[in-house]
Amino acid sequence: MTLDRSAAGELERPVESFDDLVDFFRDGEKRREHWRLGLEHENLGVDEQTFGPVAFEGERGIEALLHALAGEGGWKPVTEAGRLVALDRDGESITLEPGGQLELSGRPHASAAVAAREFRDHLSTLLRVSRRFGVAWLGLGMQPLFATDAAPRVPKERYRIMRSYLPVHGSLALDMMHVTASVQVSFDFSDETDMVSKLRTALACAPIADAIYANSSLADGRPTGFVSKRMMIWRATDPARCGGIPFAFDANMGYARYAEWALDVPMFFVLRDGRYLPAGGKTFGRFLAEGHEGLRATLADWNRHLTTVFPDVRVKRVIEVRGADSGSADLVCSVPAFWKGILYDADAREAAFALTEGWSAEQREQAYLDVARFGLAAESGGRKVLDLARELLDVSRRGLVGSAADPEEVVLLEPVANQLALGKSPGQALLEAWEGPFERSADRLIRATRY
Repeated sequence: MTLDRSAAGELERPVESFDDLVDFFRDGEKRREHWRLGLEHENLGVDEQTFGPVAFEGERGIEALLHALAGEGGWKPVTEAGRLVALDRDGESITLEPGGQLELSGRPHASAAVAAREFRDHLSTLLRVSRRFGVAWLGLGMQPLFATDAAPRVPKERYRIMRSYLPVHGSLALDMMHVTASVQVSFDFSDETDMVSKLRTALACAPIADAIYANSSLADGRPTGFVSKRMMIWRATDPARCGGIPFAFDANMGYARYAEWALDVPMFFVLRDGRYLPAGGKTFGRFLAEGHEGLRATLADWNRHLTTVFPDVRVKRVIEVRGADSGSADLVCSVPAFWKGILYDADAREAAFALTEGWSAEQREQAYLDVARFGLAAESGGRKVLDLARELLDVSRRGLVGSAADPEEVVLLEPVANQLALGKSPGQALLEAWEGPFERSADRLIRATRY
């Protein structure tokens, strides 16, 4: 869910004080009747003949595929240094991620069912066009058959800067950039109290929800040792900008507290006139106080900086829930409905938070780590995560019904119910199939996981 274009002009003005940074969040407040949600989904591509990476360049490369997609219904090409790196259309975008992944960022919608239809329409077009290029797109949270070093490097300057900066701060940062895929959903808030309530609930419930979608148990043709290796990768990317932000549960949590944290996070770059200027690890706070290469900080810089901090749930002018591994189309479509039922109904939000109420910051972090390794088979707070997930699904279902939702939204939860009836995360089931009926066959793996 992208920033309202009507706000783009006002973002160019210099930041005059800390209050401007706080007001940035406040300006995102919306009355309940205007609440929307936005779905973002990353796709992992492989060559359907070799099962290896798809190059960026060439007749059958990702750039050529993007050019073909551009002719499918009013997309505006977005270029950088003469190379096609994104498509844009009326608040919807297809962007190129660091390892050649394609990400759909959908429009804001009142109904999760509409967001799901938008995703399926996009996927249908992507698959139809991709057949001409011999590209298969996988419903997985991590590339299963080739290593990070083999993944393509796309010609976007921001990613070149990140590739230089992040590995110094996290041993698995390049894996995060080039071989993982997730589902993210953005939600609105009405005021500061509402923001804090939604943020805390999403953070508290994230390990439970993430277990439902945990789906990165294979990498480079071998078991990863985790049901969701992607979750573990995020813990070894950059501790300054990633994690569970335990301060969100402090009594003084609000817009200002989040802004204070983000001020202390090192910057990747400053963007001016289409040029990315490396920030050399300067924090936004220093940028605000000292400037950078003669430039003053603007609200556009602040907005951009907030997109380069990666906690499990983050705050911009929306709240973004970021923890689900990519998976089957049915599971992808369930994510916005699942979280909407929890976050957009006050009673559901209270009931969801109560599932982990009393957990310490250490217990929440341990739950995250245990889910990364064991998925729904993990235990936390003396309870089975599978049982907690079943209760959370019931809370979500009641929240959707109680908020007078589109009836189709509740139907979207059926794949979650089926997963919980199976009693194991997608990554657990995939690993069992890999070692069993797939007989470690790359062909069978691709046929089972491609969209």
